[in-house]
Amino acid sequence: MPQLQSVVLTDRESTPVDHTFTPSDIVSGVATVTETDGVPIGNSRLTISLRKPGPNGSSRYKSDLKLAIPVVVNETINGVTVPKVARTAYADVTFTFDSTSSEEERDNLVGMLASALEPTKVLVNDTVVKLQAVF
Repeated sequence: MPQLQSVVLTDRESTPVDHTFTPSDIVSGVATVTETDGVPIGNSRLTISLRKPGPNGSSRYKSDLKLAIPVVVNETINGVTVPKVARTAYADVTFTFDSTSSEEERDNLVGMLASALEPTKVLVNDTVVKLQAVF
């Protein structure tokens, strides 16, 4: 069972920057790690959770991974400067596996998804990053 711990994520800047997300909380089975610059309104958040098959007959595990990256600007009104979230980028990934799936199957699916997100995969990259429609 993984313990809540720091996670370092690397962006795609021309000189890549490592972003360290540190443990924040676990609420109702949802673990949160945050990257902060000292002003909580601008914290980037990564959350992860796992729902196991329940007594209702479901035979599937479901894991949700969510990343929220806000852009903070300073707003000055009447000489008072206050940080404000201008916009937030979100990513939501849901993995669903049957209880009969093997670790190899799950590992391959995760690997293939990670591969699909590489900048060299034009179909995915240009649709998601460049906001170009598929034709």
